[in-house]
Amino acid sequence: MSEPIQLVAVGDEVRRPMLEILAADVRRAAGVACIAADRYLNPAKAFDPIRRQYHSTKILSDMVGSGDGSRVLGVTEYDLFVPILTYVFGEAQWPGRYAVVSIHRLREEFYGLPPDEAVLRARLLKEALHEIGHTFGLRHCADWRCAMASAHAVELLDVKEPQFCGACRAFIG
Repeated sequence: MSEPIQLVAVGDEVRRPMLEILAADVRRAAGVACIAADRYLNPAKAFDPIRRQYHSTKILSDMVGSGDGSRVLGVTEYDLFVPILTYVFGEAQWPGRYAVVSIHRLREEFYGLPPDEAVLRARLLKEALHEIGHTFGLRHCADWRCAMASAHAVELLDVKEPQFCGACRAFIG
């Protein structure tokens, strides 16, 4: 891979230190170049006032062309959805260059629990790896420990490991 994956804030709530921590975590876990970009994407057009959520596919649409040829992972605090699901943790082009992840439902506070930055950091890394994997053309993995395993609930996300299994890692190269 020639260009690093760029992490971009989607909305103004995501702070640069969080992007920098995630970039370092992705570099360590996946062995790919990753940087926190100095750009910001405005997701206002993706807001659905009836659902009070943001349509992740529309955010991806707005992201197209926002990079310099590298992969771009948008990180947002907003709750995401696609029309056929109540919510999504993230979405990616498959294969492609653009993906987005939401921190909203990764926080312990969403479930009525006290904040836990370590849990949030682990969940965000797993979800980021998952969506980045899709941009490389990876499908969902049958190995429940792999970052590419499907996780439609936070409990399933918690049992995954913050890495790709051998087969998924080999696919990426």
